[in-house]
Amino acid sequence: MSATNVVTEQLTAAGRAIEHDSFAVIDREVGPYTYTPEQWPIVRRMIHANADFDFNGLTDFHPTAVADGMAAILSRATRVVADVEMICVGLSAPRLGHFGMSTHQFISDPDVIELAKAEGTTRAVQAMRKAHRLGLIDGAIVGIGNAPTALIEVVRLIHEEGARPALVVGIPVGFVSAAESKDLMALETAVPWVVIRGRKGGSTLVVAAIHALLGLAEARELAA
Repeated sequence: MSATNVVTEQLTAAGRAIEHDSFAVIDREVGPYTYTPEQWPIVRRMIHANADFDFNGLTDFHPTAVADGMAAILSRATRVVADVEMICVGLSAPRLGHFGMSTHQFISDPDVIELAKAEGTTRAVQAMRKAHRLGLIDGAIVGIGNAPTALIEVVRLIHEEGARPALVVGIPVGFVSAAESKDLMALETAVPWVVIRGRKGGSTLVVAAIHALLGLAEARELAA
């Protein structure tokens, strides 16, 4: 009998029951899907986060996204670099701590704001550049849920400056450049990615996707 996740589960029996019952409802109502057994828990948790079944179909994965994301987590040498503070606050500190992970975001740093004003860019662009200058993007899980310009900048950093994140969870929400930024990320072959096609996305979905990855990583750890 396989071991059951502990670290990446809800802390109370009542909480666990509600979450598992919610997943069971999703499994009953979702209809057919084409995701692999390791991709589906990520999609399901994002559906759970927004009660939106459209993510079945809109969510797209680089072929090695889940495997590379889990490998980064299990290395205990990676981090999350986010476009906004909401992602960092939303991620479970005990779950991250179990894998020795930290979170980083620079969207409100004074130097980021000043550079954005001086260069006529967004704060999100400058925040990604700062993360790269500090050596934080290489090997990291980069989570982008709010700013399409951050995702576009990550693609530029990959192509022009050799940035190599372990995984990009690129699912910004919005009406200006959101769909286009995700389509651009999905053309990438050098770095694995998870995207939600179209306008839908958001920071809560980045948190959901990373939490799902943490759960998959714990299950892999327990099975070893």
